[in-house]
Amino acid sequence: MFRHNAGSKVGKGTYWNFSTGERIDISSEGVLPGDAGTTYFKLPASGIVALGPILGLLYAAFLPFIGIAMLLKLIIQKIASAVMAPAQKSASFGWRPSESYLAGKKKGAKKDEGGDSPGNNKG
Repeated sequence: MFRHNAGSKVGKGTYWNFSTGERIDISSEGVLPGDAGTTYFKLPASGIVALGPILGLLYAAFLPFIGIAMLLKLIIQKIASAVMAPAQKSASFGWRPSESYLAGKKKGAKKDEGGDSPGNNKG
């Protein structure tokens, strides 16, 4: 059996966690580390080296599909942003996340501060 869960008692061998790339060498009998969701595969180092070209071939075969999916995602995002632009302009919220109003918002200039008011004679 090639597949083992963490915490299980296993025999001598090399165990690989493909999600993290971790390799565990067990010289005699032992317990695999990690939580219950971690999966290890028993495979010698030569097996991993032999899987390299196969995984590279799969990557090269699916690379055009990955490019097409990224292009479709970009097109859909551009269309969605063009459709949502009028709605975003009409929706206005007074809150801006990059601004803080610890001292309060500025209310505008007070009318009686300047020298231009009619009751202020400086002459």
